[in-house]
Amino acid sequence: MNTGRILLVEDDPGIRRFLRVALEAQGFVLQEAASGREGIGLAATAQPDLVVLDLGLPDMDGKAVIASIRDWSQVPILILSVRQSEDEKVAALDAGANDYVVKPFGIAELLARVRALLRTGRGGAAPTPDIVLRDLHVDLARHEVTLAGEPVKLTRKEFDLLALLARNAGRIVTHRQLLADVWGPAHEHDLQYLRVFVGRLRAKLGDDPAAPRFILNEPGVGYRFLD
Repeated sequence: MNTGRILLVEDDPGIRRFLRVALEAQGFVLQEAASGREGIGLAATAQPDLVVLDLGLPDMDGKAVIASIRDWSQVPILILSVRQSEDEKVAALDAGANDYVVKPFGIAELLARVRALLRTGRGGAAPTPDIVLRDLHVDLARHEVTLAGEPVKLTRKEFDLLALLARNAGRIVTHRQLLADVWGPAHEHDLQYLRVFVGRLRAKLGDDPAAPRFILNEPGVGYRFLD
């Protein structure tokens, strides 16, 4: 008998019903989400062993769901979609999916793909979508930040910059790495751009660069988030 917690993110109730019967009959524990945002929330709170994800969701594209989950987790993701073009498959895999099955599908093949991903995905520590550093709380799944219990409103790029620094707390993150990861390889040398965003982030966190609590400047190299 198989074991494992599977999160199914699929807006079609008929497909959810069919897969629930098939997967639970094999011994899997199934949780269901009918939208992308619901799926991201369950991926964060339920800590599934595998996510089975449709790309055509009512509130957001499945590739955006993959990107959001990949901000904080390496849980295996299996795409289940009617989109069968090579470009769609490549885009989903590049976004962080592990495998791709086209609808309509055979249940035997799907179960084999599920078992293979569960075998390769186990063994590490359970991921967490939360970073807590003193009175700063960064929720990677919901893209929310609180400081001393109060919400901090950040733009998407400001959040991505904070998340990258906080995930590497105690370590220097170079200017080039920050620019490439947050803005893309084409911006690797836009140092003034980075300085502006670090300044904005410090202001929103109430962080004094002369006596930093959070973001320490490593001159000529990068920045270090103080742990």
